[in-house]
Amino acid sequence: MGKPMLERSDVHADALPADLLQSTEPVLLRGLVRHWPLVQAARQSDQHFCDYLRGFGAAGAATKVGLWRGAPEIEGRFFYNADFSGFNYQREIAGFGALLDELLAQAAAPKPPALYLGSTELDGSFPGLRQANDLPLKVADPLVSLWLGNLVRVAAHFDLPDNIACVVAGRRRFTLFPPEQVSNLYIGPLDLTPAGQAISLVDMAKPDFARFPRYAQALAQAQTVELAPGDAVFIPSLWWHAVEALEPISALVNFWWRQSPAFMDSPMNTLMLALMTLRDLPPAQRQAWGALFDHYVFNADAQTAAHIPPSAQGVLAPITSDRARHLRSVLLNRLNR
Repeated sequence: MGKPMLERSDVHADALPADLLQSTEPVLLRGLVRHWPLVQAARQSDQHFCDYLRGFGAAGAATKVGLWRGAPEIEGRFFYNADFSGFNYQREIAGFGALLDELLAQAAAPKPPALYLGSTELDGSFPGLRQANDLPLKVADPLVSLWLGNLVRVAAHFDLPDNIACVVAGRRRFTLFPPEQVSNLYIGPLDLTPAGQAISLVDMAKPDFARFPRYAQALAQAQTVELAPGDAVFIPSLWWHAVEALEPISALVNFWWRQSPAFMDSPMNTLMLALMTLRDLPPAQRQAWGALFDHYVFNADAQTAAHIPPSAQGVLAPITSDRARHLRSVLLNRLNR
């Protein structure tokens, strides 16, 4: 079930082509970072991998990191609690060295607690690690992060930036869904989320089709790949993706970047305002506003404001840093009335 993912064998880590970095479809990149010392250490053993990580300055035993801890009963699935008032795991601060020790000690346990170090920026927490294990992306200000844990499962969610996820230890299974499958993924709350992004409520390891029947349609459009250490996958902006670790010690390094200027706010802010101002209007008014959004936003082109002198186009002119600053100020004043 599902669809095959495009795989490219012509891509090399030292020269990532622009068409890959701007792709609107996922791309599988086998062996892209196999040469990284971090991957080579993991291929020797879990112990070599952990010892390699310990060797980077602030990554010593005294370094404090934020992690998630769940009871063995959650089977690695970080999720909500029964009444959706919170979550089925605890957040804690721990020494990075202690986390590595616990992962190694629990590697052979039949039912270990779920341990997960989420997005942790390399440059801030692991000085020198990125320099030794890097991709020369020709993009502005990529965010490079480490993700580390045991047999954990991350629910399907989307990210605003484009993403290259590089598996560096253990195997991981990625299941990706096109953005238009949102209505078939049964998305949870927007304002109470595990890590800032809304997630699918479907347990993709054991889907309940009686409760979530439309998930079968999403699954028919899914692209699923299993990555070994050294493999990578390009995940376009807004593609839903679930990630499952398949080894007792599993890690990836990912690179995030946006194709839009830094001064552009997150479209998620627009969605939240639309929920407040548009969703509950009468149907005819919603339809009318849909036509306005199509005209000014979704179908906008060079002709949308061509009949207005450039000096008078105002917010209809191309958004610059200065215009964005002015427009943000206007919006804040209106919202605070």
